[in-house]
Amino acid sequence: MYRWQVMNRVAERRIVGIVRAAGPDEAVAATLGAVDAGLDVVEVSLTTPGALEAIERAAKARPEAVIGAGTVLDEPSARLAVLAGARFLVSPSLHRAVLETGHRYGLAVLPGVGTATEIVTALEAGADAVKLFPARASSPAVLRDLLQALPQAPVVPTGGVSADTAPEWIAAGAVACGVGGAITSGDETTVRKLLEAVRMAR
Repeated sequence: MYRWQVMNRVAERRIVGIVRAAGPDEAVAATLGAVDAGLDVVEVSLTTPGALEAIERAAKARPEAVIGAGTVLDEPSARLAVLAGARFLVSPSLHRAVLETGHRYGLAVLPGVGTATEIVTALEAGADAVKLFPARASSPAVLRDLLQALPQAPVVPTGGVSADTAPEWIAAGAVACGVGGAITSGDETTVRKLLEAVRMAR
């Protein structure tokens, strides 16, 4: 799968599920539960013990899904995520080595940003999209203002975005939202309602 195909899937679903778990078994269960409920774009945070194992197992179990690695902070972690089968990388901040490594192997990369300057810097460095983090420090109204000046920026608010607030961010112009918590619990009804809500939001 090419980078543009990954980003197309992200834009189509408008939600990136975020899994943080106590261990690899729990992470795999949460990831597969989300995928089977219709949310087939999921990142497993590398803060999860055994995260790389979880990514590898989930990617093999659901090859049609887009499984990525989150909280990727350096080149070695990026390379290990590639080897585990991740299709995209997400960071809390901009790490050029992560961008370069991800792109070298064909992965989409979404670095974290918090300001207009950081958004422009990340896009100039080649980011496929930017993760507005933490979103709880911002608001949909602020995102609207940012996109007035930077309409070309594909922004994915993450960190404090819930199933209830995700549609507001999408309506404000976010290309997608990163959502964890109940969304990656595998509850099919919750996932379906969220996907429908964000589909109708824009």
